[in-house]
Amino acid sequence: MSRNPDLKQCSERELLRLHAAIIDELKRRGVVRTRNSPIGDYTEWLVSTTLGLKLANYSAAGYNATDAAGTRFQIKGRWVTPDSNSRQLSAIRNLDKKDFDYLIAVIFDAAFNVIEAVRIPHKTVEKYAAYRKHVNAHILHVRDDLLKDPQVETIAKLKAAQ
Repeated sequence: MSRNPDLKQCSERELLRLHAAIIDELKRRGVVRTRNSPIGDYTEWLVSTTLGLKLANYSAAGYNATDAAGTRFQIKGRWVTPDSNSRQLSAIRNLDKKDFDYLIAVIFDAAFNVIEAVRIPHKTVEKYAAYRKHVNAHILHVRDDLLKDPQVETIAKLKAAQ
């Protein structure tokens, strides 16, 4: 067995790439069936660090971070891999309660490069998200129609943060 890399010397992205390689090998061996990953936490960390947001407590309902002015952001990430190219974000609960002002969506490629990073006003999320009774939540896909909406803002700073 080869020596383990010094993980303390690896960047966050290098650690995620190692994680991806491990999951791929475990899947090949039949040990795991899915590619469940820490993408949600990583996305929240990347967004808050890059944009200077303060992460909310886990008990905060409907939002993950705030800015200095008190604007509330829900943060969602999606890891697109060769096996799963869906751009569906995780469930958005209680959309009608307006617990967030903006949703920040980040789409990563298989190597954890940011391929899309957008800020979407709550009203625009309402326009594009579809309610799904079986999950009791709204579902939003980051597709061309949404990305072309004039209310959706690309966050170039997130792409450059890598």
